[in-house]
Amino acid sequence: MKKHGTILLVVLAALALGGCNLYNGLVDKSEGVDKAWSDINAMLQRRADLVPNLVNTVKGYASHEKEVFENVAEARSKLAGAKTPAEAAEADAALSGALGRLLAIAEAYPELKANENFLKLQDELAGTENRIAVSRKDYNAMVKDYNASIRRLPASLIAGPLGFEKKDYFEPPAGSAVQIAPTVAF
Repeated sequence: MKKHGTILLVVLAALALGGCNLYNGLVDKSEGVDKAWSDINAMLQRRADLVPNLVNTVKGYASHEKEVFENVAEARSKLAGAKTPAEAAEADAALSGALGRLLAIAEAYPELKANENFLKLQDELAGTENRIAVSRKDYNAMVKDYNASIRRLPASLIAGPLGFEKKDYFEPPAGSAVQIAPTVAF
């Protein structure tokens, strides 16, 4: 009888250790997704911070394009207020479209296209767009890994009761005209 009790104790300890490992693995994956989301937010903020300088540079040459400037400001404001990946993706799409229209204005102003400050801002924006694309890809890969982990056995048995919920991908809204980063090269 004593031998059976010891075996049962070893089996229970192994199950507890396995459960702890599963839980810790899910915590690590959840934190990885949160970090990747933070990286996207940092890049979106960097782009949003570049926008006022870009707008002011363009305003100096094309002050009559008031509607475009207002659209950029409104889209930037929505992005700053986004709380979820879906809200951020929608606001990001709106800002990308508004920036695309803003940069298209430069085509009509050769002096603007030659302006050193405009060229520098345009280059910084292009670099930021590339970093956003990489961050988005990394985030979505982390979400895929996390979501698959909480759905697989045996982790699925503890994930739900312990509060591990499915995470959203960072995707452009359905039907969005802007589903890729804007082209900022002329």
